[in-house]
Amino acid sequence: MSVEWKGVFPAVTTQIREDLTVDLADTQRVVDDLIRDGVTGVIALGTVGENNSFDYDEKVAVLTAIVEAVAGRVPVITGVSEYDTRRAVRYAQAAEKVGADGLMLLPPMVYVPKPHELVAHFKGVAEQVGLPIMLYNNPPAYRTLIDNDVLAALVDVANIVAVKESAPDTRRFTDVKTAFGDRYVLFAGLDDVALEGLYLGAQGWVSGLTNAFPRESVELVNAFARGDHAKAMEIYRWFMPLLHLDAEHDLVQSIKLAEQVMGRGSERVLPPRYPLIGARRAEVIAMVEHAAATRPVLSN
Repeated sequence: MSVEWKGVFPAVTTQIREDLTVDLADTQRVVDDLIRDGVTGVIALGTVGENNSFDYDEKVAVLTAIVEAVAGRVPVITGVSEYDTRRAVRYAQAAEKVGADGLMLLPPMVYVPKPHELVAHFKGVAEQVGLPIMLYNNPPAYRTLIDNDVLAALVDVANIVAVKESAPDTRRFTDVKTAFGDRYVLFAGLDDVALEGLYLGAQGWVSGLTNAFPRESVELVNAFARGDHAKAMEIYRWFMPLLHLDAEHDLVQSIKLAEQVMGRGSERVLPPRYPLIGARRAEVIAMVEHAAATRPVLSN
């Protein structure tokens, strides 16, 4: 199975009303705005989309609304972040039914599996759906490493096609390329090593801060693709203070606050998360406002 996934795939936010119910219409607006600003795909219900804060029916409703809003313009990939294989299969099958174009499959939540258990989890989901799958490797956040031994055990699973690499060690990109060539499409998954990932073989970037600055994110990747490395580096260095937010535990609150400052969405989140307060909130606002005031000149 092959896919044409490349470019910038923001992990889109899920918009929340004051009463903490899901605002499907505003979520659709946010996604539509991102597509109009040039993103080449969307990740629905990833970490930034607060996947694990929703129950099954809410997830299906959010995904259905996003698929409807996208209307085939770009691929829609949805996060599959569940406690066990049974729940992961149930949601993955629902995602396929409502029209998602792919799955971003995470290791089991809470439990840290042994390598053979992790392989069985991924195979257990892949065998029950026809959608292409991107595996999500983020050992700092989820305490589980999708290493080359795991990827080797999955080589023959045709619909496991990509890896979102969010380990901060950029050697992972080269190690995967060296071991597997083009077998797996690589995506940079940690914002503050995105350009390094592109240089080392990533075909795209699953991004958090794109939610606040989509045009700059798209131009960063486009500049790299056309060989304008000076422009790519200029944008990257301008962006870096904000990109570091993606590596912090409060990334969801920070990204949604950045989105609000830029007039694109709301900072409201679901408990146990709460909007940033005090010095941290002031710090993030100041960072976003500085970035907005010093935006690089774009070619598009």
